[in-house]
Amino acid sequence: MQVQEKQEPTDKLDAQAHAVIGAAIEVHRVLGPGFLEQHYEEALCVELTLRGIPYQRQVAVALDFKGYPIGQGRLDLLICGDLVVELKAVNELAPIDTAQLIAYLKMTKHKLGLLLNFNVVLIKQGIKRIVNS
Repeated sequence: MQVQEKQEPTDKLDAQAHAVIGAAIEVHRVLGPGFLEQHYEEALCVELTLRGIPYQRQVAVALDFKGYPIGQGRLDLLICGDLVVELKAVNELAPIDTAQLIAYLKMTKHKLGLLLNFNVVLIKQGIKRIVNS
């Protein structure tokens, strides 16, 4: 049995993630915790625009099962066509939140995703980096 080595994302993709985290830190610094997810999404999009970071918002992705269409999912943000960002504003991230991001990464075949929860005292507590291996 061959063990598959976990491949890390490229330096370029890591730099994109770092830039998005910087933007999220600024949003959290200004707004703090306590707002709805849609407010953080809107504020993060403003901050990404101000920083010149290209993004797509609420990107529809087709779901299929064994080649048959079964519905559609939505990515909160897709950064530079490569980085999947899922936003939350919850008291605590649940395992299903991580599972959702992993599913989106598998579905889209993207390598890296960020799960950002803004409803925390310190934003670093709300950042989860997921690599699709």
